[in-house]
Amino acid sequence: MMEKQKQRLRVFEMACLRRIEGVTRRDKIRRNEEICSRLNIRCGIIDRIQNKRLRYFGHLTQMQDGRYPKIACNSYVHGVRNRGRPKKRWIDVIKEGCKELNMTLQEATYLMRDRRVWRVTNHR
Repeated sequence: MMEKQKQRLRVFEMACLRRIEGVTRRDKIRRNEEICSRLNIRCGIIDRIQNKRLRYFGHLTQMQDGRYPKIACNSYVHGVRNRGRPKKRWIDVIKEGCKELNMTLQEATYLMRDRRVWRVTNHR
C-alpha cells in the first residue's frame, strides 16, 4: 500500500472507532490513543492487514505444489513491462513485512514449517 492509502485507512478507522465510542469531534477528545484505550484496541488497521498477509503467506507456503494459489504466486509472467517504475508485486510486500519482523524471506519460510512457532512470531 502507498502511504496515502495507509493514511486514508487510518482516518477511516478512527472515524469508525469514534462512532462506536459515541464521541464526536465536538467532545474535544484530541488523542486517538485515548479512544483506542477505551475500546481496548491494541493494534491499528495497517498492522492487522500486514498480519493477515503474512498469515496467508504462511498458509501459501504450506500448500501442495499443484494448488493454483501457489502456482500463481511462484509463476513468472513472460513479456515486457511498460516503461517507468516497476509495479510492486505481492511478494515484495511480503518481503517488507518480513523485514519489519527483522527476518529475511528465507528465514520466515523456514519458520512457517512449524505453525505454532510461526503464529507466535507473526502475532504482534
